Amino acid sequence: MSENVIEFKNVTKIYKLYKNDKRRLLSIFIKKIPYKEKKAVNNISFEIKRGEAVAIFGKNGAGKSTVLKMITGVTFPTTGTIDVKGRVSALLELTSGFDSEFTGRENIYLKGRILGLKEHEIKKLEPKIVKFAELEEYIDQPVRTYSSGMKARLGFSINVNIEPEILIVDEALSVGDEEFKKKCREKINQIVEKDNVTLLFVTHSTSVAKEFCRRGIVMKKGKIICDKKIDEAIEEYNKTIKK
Repeated sequence: MSENVIEFKNVTKIYKLYKNDKRRLLSIFIKKIPYKEKKAVNNISFEIKRGEAVAIFGKNGAGKSTVLKMITGVTFPTTGTIDVKGRVSALLELTSGFDSEFTGRENIYLKGRILGLKEHEIKKLEPKIVKFAELEEYIDQPVRTYSSGMKARLGFSINVNIEPEILIVDEALSVGDEEFKKKCREKINQIVEKDNVTLLFVTHSTSVAKEFCRRGIVMKKGKIICDKKIDEAIEEYNKTIKK
């Protein structure tokens, strides 16, 4: 039986909402600054095994993005425990971590180091990343000269080509023109078909989720209301949209 690569045990995440930035800053020094609490994730538990492809559904504000941020270590649970095993590549904000003054090639090395790769590993992957992003002519130009689409293509290419053990995709398949979108989908399919690569796919598109995933988790108001086979999860998600 495959081991669990992601485990959430009774995880709750509470955000403190202050009236303005000034009060947020003061709260660092003064403990009694008033705030409201927002429970973004409310006591959830689930496990994802190595090699599984799982879709997470939910309306805006359901807690999906918070779950992703906790898996990638951007934020941490207020209570409960999270265990993640393996190299995580997250297609969330594709251009985060770029330095606009660096060239595209320099940013490949910068992002690679952020993702935990060694110099020789990045060097080996570099030609593949440049080719996939279709930026051969521009790769030695500063990223500030790139269009938003070019930056997104470079970000996508870096993340899908670093040979991740866990791949997290959040609506990132809307990169570039139709031909490049098709190429992105084919690349993710290729990654999913590899042995032991785990996919966590967050989307509003049930048809795209069905293309990649066999299991679906539905979230509502910070809770998991369904964790079943993909068809049953889609049916449950469609009910939440109608409400």
